[in-house]
Amino acid sequence: MEETSYTGSTGERAAVRAARRDGAALNSVGTPASADEAFRVDRDRIATSPFFARLGGVTQVVSTTDSGLLHNRLTHSLKVAQVARRIAERLGAATEDAALVDKLGGCDPDVAEAAALAHDLGHPPFGHLGEQVLDHIARERFGLVDGFEGNAQTFRILTTTDVRGPTAVGLDLTAAVRAAVLKYPWARVGFPEPHPSSMPVPPRGAAEPPEAPGTGSAKYSAYFTELDDVEQARAPFIRQIEPWQQTVEASVMDTADDIAYAIHDLQDFHRIGVLQQASVAGELEHWTRNALELASVPDAELATSRHKPGYSLERMRRRLHAKDSWVVSDDVFAHAVVRVRHELVDGLLAAVFDGSVEAEQAIAEFSTRWTERLVGGIVLTESPSTRSGHVTLRAEQWHEVQVLKWVHSRFVLLRPDLALHQRGQASLLRSLVDELDRWVCDGHEWYRIPRRLHDLLELATSEYQRLAEQRPELLDIPRANGMGEPPGRERLARGRAIVDFVASLTDKQGATLLDALAGRTSAPWSDAFVL
Repeated sequence: MEETSYTGSTGERAAVRAARRDGAALNSVGTPASADEAFRVDRDRIATSPFFARLGGVTQVVSTTDSGLLHNRLTHSLKVAQVARRIAERLGAATEDAALVDKLGGCDPDVAEAAALAHDLGHPPFGHLGEQVLDHIARERFGLVDGFEGNAQTFRILTTTDVRGPTAVGLDLTAAVRAAVLKYPWARVGFPEPHPSSMPVPPRGAAEPPEAPGTGSAKYSAYFTELDDVEQARAPFIRQIEPWQQTVEASVMDTADDIAYAIHDLQDFHRIGVLQQASVAGELEHWTRNALELASVPDAELATSRHKPGYSLERMRRRLHAKDSWVVSDDVFAHAVVRVRHELVDGLLAAVFDGSVEAEQAIAEFSTRWTERLVGGIVLTESPSTRSGHVTLRAEQWHEVQVLKWVHSRFVLLRPDLALHQRGQASLLRSLVDELDRWVCDGHEWYRIPRRLHDLLELATSEYQRLAEQRPELLDIPRANGMGEPPGRERLARGRAIVDFVASLTDKQGATLLDALAGRTSAPWSDAFVL
């Protein structure tokens, strides 16, 4: 990569900031905004978008209708934004990092905050479960090679389907903010070339998921229809970072998301009594006392006996070695287990949450203490591992986040009662897509489909026509990869429009619409509140 110096004149730095602003916004009176003003305009447009307000009705882990005490995607996004701004301000205040920040393309707190507010806009009803269901439907039913992915849907909303910007095509955000939203700056397949999945050590998310070989990257931030927007957003950074790397502000947002997720979901499930001290303590203590013995257990036995004490944590330790050898250390991992046991088990979980002032204070203190510790562990790296961004955590804090996330996965996400609940939600989404697809294909009734779905169909039809003319190789990927004839453009457009429509619903709207389509309610459905 060509080396670039950013120690030049004020005029040169102003030119860099102007490039980061390109594609951007007019201010409130319709004149070109300064870079600082444009970034604040971006943040405000995102925060006032109905797509953002919708997140209050979208699941974080458990459906928001189950308990008002739980985080939803809106409250999660607000907390990620708080952490992201703190990290960006911390980097800006560190004089030893100033030259490197400039060299890597800059880090503005407003940009980092805007990206954090926007990062979950693309989450469909029922959160990650809905994401998996819609991806399978998009690929298998409609032949969409790029399927469905929450990060790619976020970028599509910001650049295409949210019509509340001045041009009514996306939000007309600055290049810097659009680039900062690109947590995984590649498509599922075919972009950029060479694709990051072909690297010896692919970036996090770029490799194929082992459970779905041949489908492309597990995580990606753009569909084929938005690749021009990706190229335009990242153009100001092409001399500073590699094509597969996050911008500094995207790395800030990504790290802030990890921090918020690690802390706040544990608080939620302590509040409602799901996270029990005895079970968490038993697992952590057993691994600590028997670490050497567990290290000798064969991988096959760990996989088939995952409920034995200590086995789940040992499996996680080995996964870290396999994927993140650049940072993992057994000694640091062991210290992280001890710290989490002390802070979480002996601290927060030591008393049952009873709604008292003391219980609320304990949660607040836990959150504040951990946020301070993790934000205090932020480091800026000029040449990070391909598995990391330029902004990451010191080894101690990195391991602690992994252990905190493991507690959430082991004692919340793997619970059988949650699985039962999620199977019902998956069935609801599949049935909803079935009903909408039948309606769109009904030669006598198609013109009565919801107006928003009609507009999305028109949009997708024009997009796939443009792809056929300008990037036909993307539509020919199934044939090129030996997967058979590619689907017709009408099928692709219908699929993308229906998936866009369903993904724009809240949890409750999805259930209500299916009831209406199935004749289980006498109240007429109105799409007045569908985005």
